[in-house]
Amino acid sequence: MPIVVFVLAVAVFAQGTSEFMVSGLLEAIAVDVGVTLGTAGLLTSLFAAGMVLGAPVMAMAAGRLPVRHSIATFLAVFCAAHVVGAVTSEFTVLLMTRVVAAVANAGFLAIALAALPHLVGSSMVGHATSVVVSGVTVACIAGVPAGTVLGQVWDWRIAFWAVAIVSGAAVIPVWAMVPRTARTGDRPAIGESSLLREWAVLGERPVLTSVLVAVLVNAATFAGFTFLGSITAGLSTADSRWVPIVLALFGIGSFVGVTVCGRHSDRHRERIVTVGTSGLVGVWLLAALTAHVLPGVAIMATVSGAVAFGVGSTLITTIVQTAAPAAPRIAGALATTAFNIGAALGPLTAAVVVDHTGQPAKALWCGTVLTLAAATVVRAARQPVASPAATAAAGDPLE
Repeated sequence: MPIVVFVLAVAVFAQGTSEFMVSGLLEAIAVDVGVTLGTAGLLTSLFAAGMVLGAPVMAMAAGRLPVRHSIATFLAVFCAAHVVGAVTSEFTVLLMTRVVAAVANAGFLAIALAALPHLVGSSMVGHATSVVVSGVTVACIAGVPAGTVLGQVWDWRIAFWAVAIVSGAAVIPVWAMVPRTARTGDRPAIGESSLLREWAVLGERPVLTSVLVAVLVNAATFAGFTFLGSITAGLSTADSRWVPIVLALFGIGSFVGVTVCGRHSDRHRERIVTVGTSGLVGVWLLAALTAHVLPGVAIMATVSGAVAFGVGSTLITTIVQTAAPAAPRIAGALATTAFNIGAALGPLTAAVVVDHTGQPAKALWCGTVLTLAAATVVRAARQPVASPAATAAAGDPLE
């Protein structure tokens, strides 16, 4: 595996830390800049919106540029946004830095994922994608808790400075290690007017299926993960020390799942997605049924993290490889957008159910329903289309 892939993973680690650590710093930020806690919550919701909108927009804007220029620029802008955020005392400015950081993050990830076939070869895209995505899982294990601790022990600004330092330190290696000839997709740029036409790839059954399944699987993942701490805190047999432990177990499971599936997804991608989505229904169901006891929560946090992120990372690879032949410059944007739509949709859906019932564990039932929908889509996609000729043209949606 080329070293540049691990450098990209370091950058994604910094970005993942930034995306999730703010939830643990909201109270301190609200007090420091003089806003309500609810208003401070805009820092997380606008970041998510910036990620969803930024991926396709930045992929189109940067699709004409060499990969090394675009991703190094995105990473430098991400770093600068955190420097400004760390020194400002104005909430409006801080809010704008989160939007800028989210757009830069989305652009970096979209271009980097789309460039992987050129960086590592088509036979290793699955493994390389798992390495890059592992940056997010390591952020969940180490980066987010560390950032939260830095903010709580010293000052929330220190956490922002830490993210700026890590991301800034990766800019030069990214610039130096990404080949000058690197491009997005497996073929050269195909003309400016064709860039908009690449979006027609969403009309192809295999691509649309992969995107929809990725949205549903990631929605289930983040529906459960968002309320995992509250579920643990509500157990009579657990004290507050178990909350970070259970969250860390989820992160450890996620890392294992991404790593294991990544090593096999290039040869067994279809099987991982098909069996994995069906298996996830049982995983989230079992998690919901055992959520009343601490051992059940701890064990299922690890298992659900492993299976959910293993399948989720494989779906990212599936989107990139399925869309790249017809849409080389937006394939990574499609994967990034699907991931983040799920990350926003899942917690929102679960929050409605939890608020209505007053029981955080109901979020795990949301995960069950969402993965059941994903498994249904996978099963339906494997049914023959209208005619044999159309079936031959479409191919297997998950190949």
